[in-house]
Amino acid sequence: MVTGALWPAGHGLGGAHGPGTPGPGGHVVACIGETMAALVPAELESLATASTLRVDVAGAESNVAMYLADHGVRARWISRLGDDALGRRVARTVGAAGVDVSGVTFDPARSTGLLFKDPGPSAAPGARATRVTYYRRDSAASAMGPHLLADQALRTASLWHLSGITPALSPSCRALTRAALDVTHSADRPRPVVSFDVNYRAALWVADETAGDLLRELADAADIVFVGLDEAAILWGAAAREPAGVRALLPSPRIVVVKDAARGATAFHGDTLTLVPALRVDVVEPVGAGDAFAAGFLAELLNSGDVVRCLRSGHLTAASALTVAGDHGPLPEAAIREHLLTTDDATWARAQFSRAGPRPPGRAARRRPAARRR
Repeated sequence: MVTGALWPAGHGLGGAHGPGTPGPGGHVVACIGETMAALVPAELESLATASTLRVDVAGAESNVAMYLADHGVRARWISRLGDDALGRRVARTVGAAGVDVSGVTFDPARSTGLLFKDPGPSAAPGARATRVTYYRRDSAASAMGPHLLADQALRTASLWHLSGITPALSPSCRALTRAALDVTHSADRPRPVVSFDVNYRAALWVADETAGDLLRELADAADIVFVGLDEAAILWGAAAREPAGVRALLPSPRIVVVKDAARGATAFHGDTLTLVPALRVDVVEPVGAGDAFAAGFLAELLNSGDVVRCLRSGHLTAASALTVAGDHGPLPEAAIREHLLTTDDATWARAQFSRAGPRPPGRAARRRPAARRR
């Protein structure tokens, strides 16, 4: 293990008032962004034929916060909700997951955002291809702005997590995201570390040709970046079709993590890159897996700082989301997670994950390339 390799002491993960207590419980992560009420067919059938819908919650940043809480990290979610039944339900659900929701405000004039999930068949056996329709224009969260950064819930956090969804919601949300990233370079304020998940959602950027340029600018201003190789290629073209090309486009962040779907994830840190293959997963639905990966990576970054453990923790947490129909699935038991975080590369590459939890590798399991570092 190379403890502290990704973020050595003295580089900002000690919080706003000095070094924090070692381990994830000594840090506070504040996640900023919109969460909506989600209506989902109860039996994972098409909306066109479903007779019953269940009410869930859906939001990238609150997903990260909930998974961080699962990992024992002190997580806060900062947002705005409508002062309505759905808003109260969202806040209650996120809070029940162990997340501090004291930084959430309720807007009496604007409603809580809403989305519908429309599950459909996927080319992958057993998996679902889900289409999402948003009803979030002029929602309560779209009124978020830079004034949120003065909130004590943010000022006392060690790390802020944002995504590329927020700047697509409104001009004031775009200003909030810019301001959050600018604060990290302000000499007259405490310097929180900022994590940014590109999280490109094409439906939110309709007719907006600036998405690629803006998301690249915002990502390059962050300290830690998560981006999928597929979305990078859409946003930034041929130069971003390989992980190394993405890193070349984002030279400034201390850490850039490029996720390549079921193949694996590569972390660029300084002049070093580390690739860890993804677990073999019996996928039920892919929605929420990227948020889960970010949470798992960040939790282990705060815990050990070891790059391989961070990437494996990301994959394990993503698998928890992939094997359930909702955005948030239960983590494996701590002992199982620790075993997989510390096992040898060959055993990791043969491991398989299903709704029943990780399974030991069998003789027929397909081998993946072992994790490598260079």
